[in-house]
Amino acid sequence: MTDTSPPSHEARCQCGALTATVPADAAPMTVLCHCSDCQRRTGSPFGTIAYYPRESVSLTGETRSYSRGTATGGTITNAFCPQCGSTLYVTMSRKPEIAGIPVGAFADPAFPPAARSVWGQDRHGWVTLPDNMVAFERGLDGK
Repeated sequence: MTDTSPPSHEARCQCGALTATVPADAAPMTVLCHCSDCQRRTGSPFGTIAYYPRESVSLTGETRSYSRGTATGGTITNAFCPQCGSTLYVTMSRKPEIAGIPVGAFADPAFPPAARSVWGQDRHGWVTLPDNMVAFERGLDGK
């Protein structure tokens, strides 16, 4: 029997109990964020999230979630695996039509680079950005 399902990309948590699947031909808007909240969420100096139309993301497995306020007055919700704690899915109250998946969860070195950098005011001094990357000191709209 031949698999006729369309090609897709799969992201997963560390233990593999939670997965997110997106169509292979979906072109994400990928953002590199330096805010202190993303630093704490990832344990690294920045977070990189690929945003897709919400209806194109399929989750499999149990999640827990954590919601927090943002500097721009909205709410961001991180869905994570209750077994290993990996964040695998992000939604924002100000853009309910999109969902984000942390790029590292794809574990794909060929994943396209981020198109923009936000919250540069919190960027670690030793982190350098590509010359052609659009960068904002605060959020996408400079606020």
